[in-house]
Amino acid sequence: MATAAAVLDIDGRELRISSPDKPYFPDLGVNKLGVVGYFRAVGPGIVAALKDRPTAMERWPGGVRDDVVVATRADGRGEAFYQKRAPANTPEWVQTAQVRFPSGRTATEVAPADLASVLWMVNLGTVRFHPWPVRAADTDAVDQLRIDLDPQPGVEFATTVRAAQELRGVLADAGLTGFCKTSGGRGVHVFAPIVGSDFVDARHAAIAVGRELARRLPEDVTVNWWKEERGERVFVDFNQMARDRLMTSAYSIRPTPRGLVSAPLEWDELPRIAPADFTILTMPRRFAERGDLWAAMDTAQPGRLDVALEWYARDAAHGEGELPYPPEYPKMPGEPPRVQPSRKNPANWE
Repeated sequence: MATAAAVLDIDGRELRISSPDKPYFPDLGVNKLGVVGYFRAVGPGIVAALKDRPTAMERWPGGVRDDVVVATRADGRGEAFYQKRAPANTPEWVQTAQVRFPSGRTATEVAPADLASVLWMVNLGTVRFHPWPVRAADTDAVDQLRIDLDPQPGVEFATTVRAAQELRGVLADAGLTGFCKTSGGRGVHVFAPIVGSDFVDARHAAIAVGRELARRLPEDVTVNWWKEERGERVFVDFNQMARDRLMTSAYSIRPTPRGLVSAPLEWDELPRIAPADFTILTMPRRFAERGDLWAAMDTAQPGRLDVALEWYARDAAHGEGELPYPPEYPKMPGEPPRVQPSRKNPANWE
């Protein structure tokens, strides 16, 4: 027999949670209502991370298990899936915003303004949130420079930490203030608040910052897009700043049986932690004791991209200009051919 729905009062809003006893992280003994409880426990943090931002939902409505297949563009039959567009049954009180994709098409996405809206998304099976670096008021104005430090196979977390610490200095040299968090996996994310900028400038700034970081730590860091050229280094994934390429929000849960979460950090604790320290079970206590460590980002003075864009222009003048866009993008101005280096020949490169 199906368990009766749980009805919660969320800041005066009545919210119905269906199938509250459904196992969601069975290895941890966490059911669906437990996932809701986790996001309530970190409520101010998850709301700050998503507030007014168009957000793609990563939905696992049957719970998180190793045997779950995630739907893809090529095969939409998976039990878990990414949902960009707001569902047809989105309540009128849930805020939405219109975004434009690289193809030029538009869509209406959920842009949660409060905890009730976030938990409504959780009731749909959302465990990981992917917010745009823009706000609902102007979905073409990027207000966060996001740097994804993605360790390649064989790279230890200590190397990623070293890269993140050096990146903090690179951003400071560019007039930007970085805030760090775990990715929920093996990587580190660094965000910097910026004055509203367009997506091309933000991506070029990420490229320039990545190149500068790679110059300072050439043995540890690379901006090489093609995997065959990266080696055992930390890849600065500059294309995470391309339009509609979204990064995991702070406090999101990685959909693996261990239930790791993306944890905001203070810079001085980064060398002492391990990603596995932060889970759906441990984060509520940490949040209760320390609050939202990224709260200062919302009040920090946003920086300008001028210096980073000067770096980009300097590098372009020396032959290091545009880099490949993601494969689903139309051909972009100045972009080199999308051909991996081992397959270059006059027919596909010249």
